[in-house]
Amino acid sequence: MTTENRRILIIDDERPILLTLEALLGRHGYDVETSGTASQGLKLLKTKSPALVLLDLQLPDAEGLQTLDEIKAEFPGTPVIILTAHDSLHNAIESIKRGAFHFISKPYAPEELLSLVEKALEKESLLRETEELRQKTQQLERRLERVETRLTPVFKSKAMQEIDELIGAMAPSEANVLITGESGTGKELVARSIHGHSDRTAKPYLAINCAAVPEALLESELFGYARGAHSTATADKPGLFELASGGTLLLDEVGDMSLTLQAKLLRVLEDSETRRLGDTRTVRTDVRLIASTNKDLARLIREEKFRSDLFYRLNVVSITLPPLRERKEDIPALVEHFIRKYNAHAHKTVADAAPEVLASFQTYTWPGNVRELENVIERAVILNSKSRIMLEDLPPLVKVPQAGGNLSLEEMERRHIVQVLQDTKGNVKAAAGVLGIDRKTLYRKAAEYGIDIVRE
Repeated sequence: MTTENRRILIIDDERPILLTLEALLGRHGYDVETSGTASQGLKLLKTKSPALVLLDLQLPDAEGLQTLDEIKAEFPGTPVIILTAHDSLHNAIESIKRGAFHFISKPYAPEELLSLVEKALEKESLLRETEELRQKTQQLERRLERVETRLTPVFKSKAMQEIDELIGAMAPSEANVLITGESGTGKELVARSIHGHSDRTAKPYLAINCAAVPEALLESELFGYARGAHSTATADKPGLFELASGGTLLLDEVGDMSLTLQAKLLRVLEDSETRRLGDTRTVRTDVRLIASTNKDLARLIREEKFRSDLFYRLNVVSITLPPLRERKEDIPALVEHFIRKYNAHAHKTVADAAPEVLASFQTYTWPGNVRELENVIERAVILNSKSRIMLEDLPPLVKVPQAGGNLSLEEMERRHIVQVLQDTKGNVKAAAGVLGIDRKTLYRKAAEYGIDIVRE
């Protein structure tokens, strides 16, 4: 039994008894803490984490049974032995009903007390070991389940299988991860998979799109704020770093973060603590950070738009997702996966996609990547009245083998944006959702490609 597991807290207002018990237990190798009041005893219980409490039922500042209830409510695994006078037998029996390990009447023989203490600590140790074994068994079961639920059932290409193997190898670590790739390649899916196969899987997984949130609001979302920090701060608000404690936080499109926020993020990563806006207190952080971006961070560093020191902090493990046009062998399995998904959503019974549909998918260059393919399948399943997806169920741009193979990626993306805007009747918010980008990015791309849209 370790030293920590032999720490005993005695709560009794009779000074001679405290001194006698402290000497007796100390001689037998126990680490003893003493308190003459219930309030001080409860504080020591929180700060010293004793393995056993000896509690007198007659205390000057609280009724003993009430103190027992408070101990068992906050520390249910800590055994409590009741110290009671011979005329308080009724209360002693009541204490057993409320969860006390046992009671001993004053005056008591030293051998009797030592025997009772040893039995209580043995039981506490056994219960703790049982709980640790249960937790380890659950972790092992989750890992065995996760072996079968990584990316490979959906992605069949060699490139994605290698990424899947990398996830399996690095997910249990605490390393920060940087995921890069074009929009729609599945960066958040990879982030969720990393979290799901880590030892943090039972804790929160939170994500925020740094490009979609204004800078002032993004700072509040990440770090929180104290009451009175600004005109609308009527109450304290924890940030994502606090809310994701013990779990994983995804910073999507981190390349769009301002240099000011980059500096604050770097400080959090270096110090493992965060501070709410308007507050002087710091809060320790226990968050695994995953960042993703479709930007070329090396170019942004050269242009002094991204901090190199932050890049090295984020880029402990690097995962680059190839675009769908470079791994078209993934398309059949993805189509099958999305058909199952949207059959369930739309209560449909579409069986599969016709061979000519799959052939058309192999011809198309997919500027929107996996997200675009998912949107195409969702649309086809919803509109479908047959048992399989046919060419007529596809958007014109996708089902015409055309020109597609000879067009540049930029032209394909321009046509895709135009098609989506037509499908959504010019609704910028809806179009951005289909494209998997925020409205600011859609406006920028429209300007680059000379597409006229009305600002909302």
